[in-house]
Parts: sequence; C-alpha cells; structure tokens
Amino acid sequence: MIKERFPDTRALIFDCDGTLVDSLGLYAVAWPAGLRSTGHAMEASWYLERGGFSGDMLMDAFEQEVGQTLDRAQVMKAVWATYSAGIDSLTEITAVTAIARAFHGRLPMAVASSGPSDFVRLSLKSRGLDVLFDAIVTVEDVAAAKPAPDLFLEAARRLGVAPGDCLVFEDSIQGLQAAAAAGCKAIDVRELMEEAV
Repeated sequence: MIKERFPDTRALIFDCDGTLVDSLGLYAVAWPAGLRSTGHAMEASWYLERGGFSGDMLMDAFEQEVGQTLDRAQVMKAVWATYSAGIDSLTEITAVTAIARAFHGRLPMAVASSGPSDFVRLSLKSRGLDVLFDAIVTVEDVAAAKPAPDLFLEAARRLGVAPGDCLVFEDSIQGLQAAAAAGCKAIDVRELMEEAV
C-alpha cells in the first residue's frame, strides 16, 4: 500500500507519541502529577487539548496560564516518575507499527519526536519497537520542536536520504506542518487508524 501510493519513497520517518504508541492517556496522568509537585493543578482535559506540544511548549503555555515561572526540572522529574511507573500500560498503535515491522530491513527508518529522549526511548523499548529503527531523533537533537522542520530534516540527514524522498507518519497538526515544511511527504495516521477499525 505504501509503495503503491508513494512509489518514490526511499525512507520512512515515524512520530512516536500518538503514532507508534498510544501514550496520550499516560501523559495525561503524568503531566498533572508533575505540576502537582509545584502546587499547581493541571486538568487532564487541558493537557489533551494540547496533544502534539513539546514539553517546553506545554510548560510555556501552562506558565502563561498561571502567571508564574515554574521549576521545570522538578516538574519533569515528577512527570518521568509517573510515566515510567505506568509504562507497562502503554500499547502500540498496530495500524502503524505493522507498517514499521513490514518495512524493517527493506527501507531505512527513523523516529522523529518532539518528546524528550528518555521518554521516547523508554516508550519504544517497552514495546520492542526500538530495534526497528536506524535512527531516533528527539527534541534534544535539534534547535526547534515541531511545527519547525528540524526533526524531520535531521532524521532524513541521519538516514542519508533527501527529505523529499522520505514518507512521514504523523498524528498531530504540528507534526504534519513540520513534515510539509521539511519537504517530506506525509500520512496522517488518524486515517490509517480509521481504516483499521
């Protein structure tokens, strides 16, 4: 299906959260726990409305809302503790991971995520997905998170393939904007998930 729709594809690049793994629910518990460590309440619904935001973008928005600068290291430590404690509940998004498994060893593949490296690598490893990819690029590796094109440009560079020859799998508006800005072709995985139902 991929090769038929995109015959010139020479590499595949996948987002992680919401694309390869269904981590939104786990983050919707972990982020409020992180903010509670500073004495602030974040509603899960507030977080869910901002799915696709990087951690810094999320903190910027929350600090603006509460009118206060928070200890981000403290917040992230608590977010990590809650996220990693719940990692066994994480599930993969089979409509997408089936594609990654099918093309493993056939095309170069990378993950490009606005998430922090520790979180992304733990998520992938927990489902045995980490071994499928030739490169894992996270927000620490680039100057700007999505919707900037940096993550996809860096992933393409590491794979040794021109961005225009890469096919991106994404679930967020920011990610699709980033793919377009990088000159990559893209599939909105929400459509794949609907087709799989």
